[in-house]
Amino acid sequence: MKNYIKEERTKKQLTQVELAEMTNVSRQTIISIETGRYTPSVTLAIKLATILGKRVEVLFEVEKTD
Repeated sequence: MKNYIKEERTKKQLTQVELAEMTNVSRQTIISIETGRYTPSVTLAIKLATILGKRVEVLFEVEKTD
């Protein structure tokens, strides 16, 4: 699954630590999501979308290989 968390986070001028605190997860979780090593739960994906002001389907894109 491809995601645009890093791009949208930097547009909002948020650090990984700030985004992690806002979503109640660790910075490592944000890093793992941004690098594609971890797919967040639906709840976390919705939190990220709300904080970043984007729809979930804009932030996350299912690839043909998924």
